[in-house]
Amino acid sequence: MGLITGLLTLPIAPVRGVVWVAEKLNDAAERELHDPGVLRAQLAQLNQELEDGDISLEEFEREEERLLDRLHAARACSSPNDRR
Repeated sequence: MGLITGLLTLPIAPVRGVVWVAEKLNDAAERELHDPGVLRAQLAQLNQELEDGDISLEEFEREEERLLDRLHAARACSSPNDRR
């Protein structure tokens, strides 16, 4: 970026910074959303909540299905060559 371009776009520099931060946050959220380790930990926590009586069996089954779907999707995305 040249000096003139830098000076002319200086007023929008904060916007570019906010956009950059938002993109980095989105990338981190996407990685965590599809991280098998995080999903397994959430499944373990869900199981503990069921054993402690904090949630009903119906809630457990609904959340377990949602988490397992995400886990299967994460595995499918991470290894597209392994599909048969």
